[in-house]
Amino acid sequence: MIDINLLRNNIDEVENKLNSRGFKLDRKSFVSFESDRKNLQIKVQELQESRNELSKRIGIEKSKGNEASELMKSVGDINVLLKEENEALEIIQSNIQDFLLNIPNLAHESVPVGLNEDENQLIKEVGEKKEYSFKAKDHVDLGEKLGLDFDLGVKLSGARFTTIRSNLASLHRALGQFMLDIQTLENGYEECYTPYLVNYESLQGTGQLPKFEEDLFVTKKGGSEDRLYLIPTGEVPLTNFVRDSIVDLIELPIKLTALTPCFRSEAGSYGKDTRGMIRQHQFDKVELVQICHPNQSYKVLDEMLSHAELILKKLALPYRVMNLCTGDIGFGAAKTYDIEVWMPSQECYREISSISNCEDFQARRLKARFKDSDKKNKLLHTLNGSGIAVGRAMVAIIENYQLENGDIRVPEVLISYMNGVEVIEARK
Repeated sequence: MIDINLLRNNIDEVENKLNSRGFKLDRKSFVSFESDRKNLQIKVQELQESRNELSKRIGIEKSKGNEASELMKSVGDINVLLKEENEALEIIQSNIQDFLLNIPNLAHESVPVGLNEDENQLIKEVGEKKEYSFKAKDHVDLGEKLGLDFDLGVKLSGARFTTIRSNLASLHRALGQFMLDIQTLENGYEECYTPYLVNYESLQGTGQLPKFEEDLFVTKKGGSEDRLYLIPTGEVPLTNFVRDSIVDLIELPIKLTALTPCFRSEAGSYGKDTRGMIRQHQFDKVELVQICHPNQSYKVLDEMLSHAELILKKLALPYRVMNLCTGDIGFGAAKTYDIEVWMPSQECYREISSISNCEDFQARRLKARFKDSDKKNKLLHTLNGSGIAVGRAMVAIIENYQLENGDIRVPEVLISYMNGVEVIEARK
């Protein structure tokens, strides 16, 4: 959530920044809310002052032994009015809060201005693209003989669900464990196990609610109306560790990681990436979260980018890094780097990781603060990223490590996680 004082004091600048993100600020509504708020606060203040003055007079009259019933009646009348005005003020403040919750973060000055992904900025390309003496197949054609069963996924759950079997399932498991080991043992993250079902407050804190409810899967407890949401990413539970907290300065930065399933309805993406495993309703991901001092967050962003890159380097997968433009960064992000892995069958790069600095946007919603060296409570900065998406990493391995006969060579770093299996053989 952006700082309301930015809207109050610099609404033109905020409006221009939001326009660069493709978001139209409802300026008329905000101005109306603020006008009503100010008027009500003035009324409440005036009524409180009148009540205080009358209360003093009542005390004086009683000390003199005089009758004060009329004054007391006036105080009672003011209390009735004060209750009404306070209730109206609470409604206005609630409306302002709802208004703010639907406004995206403001982009950092280093984010290129652009309308969509076509205007993202290339930072670097890493690794050599393999050349094949045969026509490279995609992961769907290869996977059917390796253990990817799309039809069974549809039978069990519907479209955009997949089952994985045999050594390919072992590869999927190996990838998750490998990624966790790298992030904990080499990059210093604390491994966590979190709930996969979270409450409304958790998703509101990280920015998925109220704006993106259609993208979520929701459950009910038995026959009750209590709702819990399946997590769309491990970012949600991990970042909420500091909700309603004041963290000691010495604890920063907090570095958390978890391997979790992720559940997304993919509302609005029908017809896009429907082939294979690129866009699924359920997938696994190793999430990276850092919670840090505001002065350190852009240094941490670069650090987290290197942590995600390390996975692809160790897997020897070619990739590139993009600085997302204003029209392509996520709702809560001030700046985002995407890592895109090379897919030989499509001869293009596909996103496999996003690393974002949300600055204090989430912390303001979460009421997540720290006690700085000046002993004042200040908002934390939160960052999150994929370290990395397991399913897409497996897709990239299937395509980049394919052999002419349809077998898949196991990346060297994963062989020990695969009990020595060096080649996943296709069914003949």
